[in-house]
Amino acid sequence: MNKKIFLIAGTEDGRKLAEFLNERGFDVTASVVSDYGRKLLETCAGVKINDRPLERDDLKKILRDGNFDCLVDASHPYAQNVSTNAVDAVNAAQILYVRYERATIDFDYEKIFPVDSYEAAARKAAELGKNIFLTTGSRNLKIFVDLLKGCNVTARVLPTAEVLAHCEALGLSPKQIVAVQGAFSVAFNVEMFKHAGADVVVTKNSGQIGGTDTKLAAAKILNLPVVMINRPKIEYPNCAATFDDILKFIGNEE
Repeated sequence: MNKKIFLIAGTEDGRKLAEFLNERGFDVTASVVSDYGRKLLETCAGVKINDRPLERDDLKKILRDGNFDCLVDASHPYAQNVSTNAVDAVNAAQILYVRYERATIDFDYEKIFPVDSYEAAARKAAELGKNIFLTTGSRNLKIFVDLLKGCNVTARVLPTAEVLAHCEALGLSPKQIVAVQGAFSVAFNVEMFKHAGADVVVTKNSGQIGGTDTKLAAAKILNLPVVMINRPKIEYPNCAATFDDILKFIGNEE
């Protein structure tokens, strides 16, 4: 019998990982929390999909009732609560946990200012400029809106109705919202930062697949300071940097 894998697939590489494991004979159930994520996974023939938000107890129950052999956590590098809940759930279910952790970006630029929280990022950005370009998504946008009252904020977010409604509810005007999906080239980022009149860029070290490299390259061309939010520090029981590394933990069914 093929091993049953519960995959937390909150990212593009999570979707690719679902395909990778499914093609190698694993019984994969992929969990997402958005309609957009579901639509991406629906193209993966053979992959079961859970689109119901799972709190810690919900995840414990689904792992127990589904008789899963392993949980692979491919959630976003900054989804700290998701990973913490996943570790607790696998401990309760007594099954294997493997974290897929995409590589960070190392970039030689003296105007990168690392911080450890969204709040610290807002405060640092306000010190560095008046026009602040946010590339941190919509989930923590309220923190920046609340702390940057005296600044002009431009937020680059996904172009979904839910996200746009959230931006409008926070009081952002259409001029402050850049609703577009990446990935973005260096040249595109340069023009976008210039068009917004950015004094400072705020981002996360989400790796190459998250476009961190092209954001930093564009900022360097324009000589813009970058506030970089560090990844949360989590002790993962097992961590893999590549899809093949994941197979070393869970075993290849071919």
